Amino acid sequence: MIVSFVKDNWWLFVMAVASGIGIIWPTIAKRMSGIPQLGVGDAVILLNRRDPVVLDVRSQGEFANGHLPHARLIPLGELKTRIGELDKFKDRPILVHCATGNRSHNAARLLKAAGFKEVFNMQGGVGAWQQAGMPLEK
Repeated sequence: MIVSFVKDNWWLFVMAVASGIGIIWPTIAKRMSGIPQLGVGDAVILLNRRDPVVLDVRSQGEFANGHLPHARLIPLGELKTRIGELDKFKDRPILVHCATGNRSHNAARLLKAAGFKEVFNMQGGVGAWQQAGMPLEK
């Protein structure tokens, strides 16, 4: 029965499979990138135990509206040219975040490629941080 449905409606089957892959691909790609993805709870543990550099890669306006305590701002679009500002932290853990975790994932990949040893991406970004009731600085 299922085989005949797929045979008669192969284009629906192909579209369903393609849609499913499109939905889960970003998650798969992040896991395969080798960049550890930390939820807010794990990020707090990292902050309390290891004193990482907290790097915010959002825009200046987003940063001004509220950011994680002690965060340094280098917008993603400027990171390639300003990465030298972080060279003294190559041996220290770096917690990268943005609004949702997507820009920060790209930033984390850039940092790893530049030789930074421990780079972590915060899943969900500042949105998840706020949702968890964690404080922001202005």
